[in-house]
Amino acid sequence: MRWKCTCAYDGTDFDGWQRQPSGGAVQNHIEAALTQIFDRPLQLHGSGRTDAGVHARGQCFHFDAEWLHEPEKLIRALHSILPTSIRIKSAKSVSDDFHARFSVSGKRYLYNYYLGRADPVDDRYVWACRDLPLDLKEMQVAADRLLGTHDFSAYSATHGKENDPNPVKTVSRLQLKQRGKFIRLDAEGSGFLYRMVRSIAGALYAVGRGRLTPDDIAEILESKKRTHRIVTAPAKGLFLDKVFY
Repeated sequence: MRWKCTCAYDGTDFDGWQRQPSGGAVQNHIEAALTQIFDRPLQLHGSGRTDAGVHARGQCFHFDAEWLHEPEKLIRALHSILPTSIRIKSAKSVSDDFHARFSVSGKRYLYNYYLGRADPVDDRYVWACRDLPLDLKEMQVAADRLLGTHDFSAYSATHGKENDPNPVKTVSRLQLKQRGKFIRLDAEGSGFLYRMVRSIAGALYAVGRGRLTPDDIAEILESKKRTHRIVTAPAKGLFLDKVFY
């Protein structure tokens, strides 16, 4: 029996999503809880990785195990073991051909900026931009230049690799919204390269500060090469909001 689960987590104190030898990743904690519940080693498969410090409201994963009770009972069992910074939002049985990673049709991320010095509670979840102001209108113009299907190699961090696999992605939404001192970037697309959303968030910040122009953003995209002019935004402002299947 295959189970699909959706979870949320505060990534502040975790070593990212993906299983780590240290045991400090979100996946480590959920697998340990499942192993305890089913009394045998269980491995799960996630929709994709999130880096250390990145949060999630809608990360998805699947695992295979026989569970003869209601899904809500499985969720309660997991919550009795997991730290409070990880919550299981839903669990349901799915067909055996479902795969949390390979069945994905798209993802939505949110990135949060804050204008000024954030309160300690908010500071865990935003990039506090203390060098005011930001030109939101110009940032949106630049964001619009990235919409569509492109090779996004220039907006990916590759750990020294020349190219990420399949660098061509379709970005269908990059929308900036301001509410008081908070600015939120909604990013939605078919998929995203390693640190791509954080790279876009950093590039748009540079536009807001007048360090780059919308034309620069388009030219960097066309170059397909990473440049020092693109700064990766801090992990703590990023949320994996939803995975589409």
